[in-house]
This record gives sequence, structure tokens and C-alpha cells, in this order.
Amino acid sequence: MAEIKLKHYHVRKGRGYWLVTPKMRAHGFDNVRCGADGPQAWAVAQEWEGRWQRARKGLEASLRKVYPRNSVGHAFERFRLTNEWARKPVRTREDWDRGWRYIEPVFGDLNPSVITLEMLDRWYSKWTSVKGVGEAGRAMKTWRALYNVMAAMKLCPAQQDPSLAIRKTSVPGRRETWTEGEAVRIVKGAWRAGYRGLACIVAVAWDTSFSPVDARTLTPGHAFEAGGDWVFKIQRGKTGEEAFGFLSARTQRLVESYLASLDYELHDAAPIFRTKGFAPKERGGRPRIAVPYQKNSLVDDFAEVRRLVFGPSEKRRLMDMRRTGAVEANAGGASVESIAAKMGNSIDQNKTLQRTYMPVNSAAVRAADESRKIGRRKLGSEQNEFKKLKLASEKS
Repeated sequence: MAEIKLKHYHVRKGRGYWLVTPKMRAHGFDNVRCGADGPQAWAVAQEWEGRWQRARKGLEASLRKVYPRNSVGHAFERFRLTNEWARKPVRTREDWDRGWRYIEPVFGDLNPSVITLEMLDRWYSKWTSVKGVGEAGRAMKTWRALYNVMAAMKLCPAQQDPSLAIRKTSVPGRRETWTEGEAVRIVKGAWRAGYRGLACIVAVAWDTSFSPVDARTLTPGHAFEAGGDWVFKIQRGKTGEEAFGFLSARTQRLVESYLASLDYELHDAAPIFRTKGFAPKERGGRPRIAVPYQKNSLVDDFAEVRRLVFGPSEKRRLMDMRRTGAVEANAGGASVESIAAKMGNSIDQNKTLQRTYMPVNSAAVRAADESRKIGRRKLGSEQNEFKKLKLASEKS
């Protein structure tokens, strides 16, 4: 098959995609699945590229929808132009866009002041049955945040969101954890299969309890030395909280081996860990250079290594290693404040985070039982009866 280069066309696992930029999305364009990589997929990508180029030059009407003034859609577009929106983390903006997909078809053209409890109740019930509790909950969360924005724009009464009368169903939190031996097997399996950047990400995530996005975006600028140990000092991508992650000697040696294998030098702002890449052999194929891990490529490569090591029935994720660190620390007697400092979040003040990262487990229950025994002995050793003190002075 002849090699062809098309702007904004990318191939992932043998299938072609025309992927848009933020500027293109602002004009109403969205990602397009072009099908199996080949002439037909190329033709689809060329068609969409042509439409974008004509829209960019003003030769064709933009796909961007024009909403009525003071409507929900108009308010959301106004909000997108603010500095407040620009300051939001990328992941947060992605969550808003994902929730907006469910809001826009029903309420996009309406003024928020005319939207009633009954309308929101039918809307939420519909998406719960069609997309499930998780997606419907995301949509409701986005609506409630957008309502506050619209109230600030004087488009609806403040603190009178009718959706607050609807009890949102929560998705049961994940409880899966890994053992240290399983994490080691994943690291070794990834390294042997050529996924060396992924092996380092898993090892770092295990040691530091960093989230997958924080582990994959580490740069040389985050690396420091403290008392002979390597430590990554970051601001968490989701919360902006400062966090420190110390590496074990084993992980430090792994990262050093990975860096020694690179045939290029990393600058301070460059992500350290890269994808596997591909070099054509006798049977041919399209070459792919190793690139910094993105969300989807990390998920896909981890799933592939997980299948190689544990088989197709294993479904635990890389993110579950973060929970494992909290569970181990909690069972070992660490205070919730110490766990919050390690994880770089507000788990010490947030009951929902505690349920997510410190679910009930037998080790923690046994630790509580042992603490009760210690307390029982202390209480039993004390004289709990109060006796009146005679403080009268002696008569001379």
C-alpha cells in the first residue's frame, strides 16, 4: 500500500481518523472516523480537510451553530471566551464538553429562565436510560455548573436551579487494587515487550501514587534529588495541588536504563516517557516514531500489556494503582492528612474521595480492632471514679 500524508489524518490500530484542533472545533468541526486505513479512509479525510480549508478561508459557511441571544448555548459560548474558562485544566474542559453534548440538543436554544423542573427531570431520566447513570450524572453535573455561570450573567435567578430537586444517582466507586507482585509483573512484561516507556510509567505510578496523567507527563524539570533519592515534584494536573513522589531504588535503576537507551537528549520541558514506536522489518509496514504518551495511547498500551501478562479476563486499570497506595498506607496506620499530602488532594476533608481511595478492607478493619484493644486496656487501667478532694487548709 502506498504511503500517503494528509493533514490532520492519523492512524490508530489500523484505522484512520481526521482529528480537529481547538480552532477547527470552534468552527463546528469534530473528529471524524474515516474507517480502515486505506484509499476509502483517505478520501473521507480529504473531503473533510477540503471543507475545513474552505470554511477557514470564508469560502464556505462554518458548521458552527448560531444560538439565539441569551440562550443556554449563547451563554456557554460567552463563557468559553472568558479567562476563567481558559484557566480551567484541559481535563476539566473536556468534561464540560462531554456533558454539553447531552445539554445542547434539548436546551441549547432555550433561555435558561424558561427551563422547568419537569423538563430537567424528563431530560435526566432519558439520558439515564439511554446512556447510563455515569453519563447522565456527568451531564447533570455540567448543567449545574453552567447554571451558576448563567446566573452570574443575569440570565436566570441565582441559587434557584430547578435541577437541585432531582436526586442524582451516583455510580458505585471503583474498589480494585493491585499487589506489589502484580505491579512488578506488569513492569517486567512491558519492558520485555518493548513498551519501555510504559514500564517506567507503571513503576513510577506504583511508587509515587501519581495519577496516570501526572505520571505520563513527567519531564526532567520535575526531577530532583533528596537525600540520595530521586523525587518528582509536580503540580497535579487535575487539582493544581503540589505533590512529591519518591522513587524506590529499583524504579530509579529502571528509569536510568530507559534514559540510557534513548538516542536523543531530553530538554527540561519534554515528557520523559514515550510510546513504543515501530520500525519496519522484512514484512514492511509504516514506521512510527516514539512520541510522548497521550491519554488514549497509554490506555491502549496498558491494556495490551495487561492482556499479555494476565490474559483477556483481567480488567483492572493503571489508575487503580493510585488507590492501592492509599489503601496500603491507611492499613499501615498512616493518618489521612499524610495520605492527602502524598496524593496531592483533599482526601482528608472529602468523604467522597475517602470512599474512592480508601474503601473498606479487612486490613484496615483489623487495624481498627487492634486500636480498640489498645484503647480498652488503657481505659481499664484507669480509675474512672471521681472522688471529692478535700482542699480545706489545716487549722493552726
